[in-house]
Amino acid sequence: MKLAKKFTAAALIAAMALIAGCGGGADKKAAAPSGEKVTLKMAAHLPASHPLVKAMNDLKAKTAEKSGGTVDIQIYPAGQLFNDKNMNDALISGGIDMGLNTVGRWASIVPTMDVFDLPFLFPTYEKIGKAVDGGLGAKLGEQLEKKGVRPLIWADYGFVQFANNKKAIKSPEDFAGLKIRGYSKYSAETIKALGASSVTMGSGEVYMGIQRGTIDGQTSGTTAMRDRKMYEVTKYLTITNHGCPEFLLAINDKSYAKLNDAQKKALNDAAKEVQDAIRANAKNEDIKAMNDLKAKGMDVYVVPESELQKWRDATKATWDQFVKENGKIGQELIDICIK
Repeated sequence: MKLAKKFTAAALIAAMALIAGCGGGADKKAAAPSGEKVTLKMAAHLPASHPLVKAMNDLKAKTAEKSGGTVDIQIYPAGQLFNDKNMNDALISGGIDMGLNTVGRWASIVPTMDVFDLPFLFPTYEKIGKAVDGGLGAKLGEQLEKKGVRPLIWADYGFVQFANNKKAIKSPEDFAGLKIRGYSKYSAETIKALGASSVTMGSGEVYMGIQRGTIDGQTSGTTAMRDRKMYEVTKYLTITNHGCPEFLLAINDKSYAKLNDAQKKALNDAAKEVQDAIRANAKNEDIKAMNDLKAKGMDVYVVPESELQKWRDATKATWDQFVKENGKIGQELIDICIK
């Protein structure tokens, strides 16, 4: 009898251990065992030829090398999986593992992301990276992590400019009567402050929108203008360097949790290397793209430094609006950027 009771107790303990092993924490994805391969799908809406997408290919190669081939990043550019408008929701829900999107599209989820779109906030390319590393990236990253995603790369997209097919823009007064596409809330507010009408649409709709006359032009980076062949539908390019919409490569927390410690280190180290390379190349990529657009027949006007103050004055109210809407944290972010 005692032997039977001992046997029954032992069996019960074993069964409980088995159940715990199979079902305990079933809602969490366990990290991959050492040597096991993990595949991560990345969405991007930029064309495959864009410098930032090429940088993501570098990330793929570096991560594979550093992880001994156990982390495979599959990249889907040009909106093949998700466009810029629906990508972030998919990333938060786990519909995609990784997403490369402009910070302007994150602002509806994390409003303080709009800080990057405040006009004339950064005077040089170097100041952008300095601000991100000086506390801006950390403060914004904390808010992103509350949504279940984590930043991997703050990718310098470069500065944005204005292009249209109606007339040369050489001063804020020239915007009167134009319909310009904005890519985010504060790019739209900047356009309105300059005297034009703002129309918000997805990046993939802009070419057709200009071609059909729905809009007269857009604000965007020269690299995207070139790679999306905007020179076919716009004639006039005005170089203002008024905004710097960083692109953010983020990963879903649950997808990140699938990686073991060695794989996480491989991904993080590769991301740091790629981020540094993007920063180092941003200015040259912008200049090259501007020259490519000029060679394609666009009329290029570079606003002289001596005339930029009136552009700053015309758009400064957007800074005040940002602080009013975001309070103390909004002013803190601006202070980080301008110090």
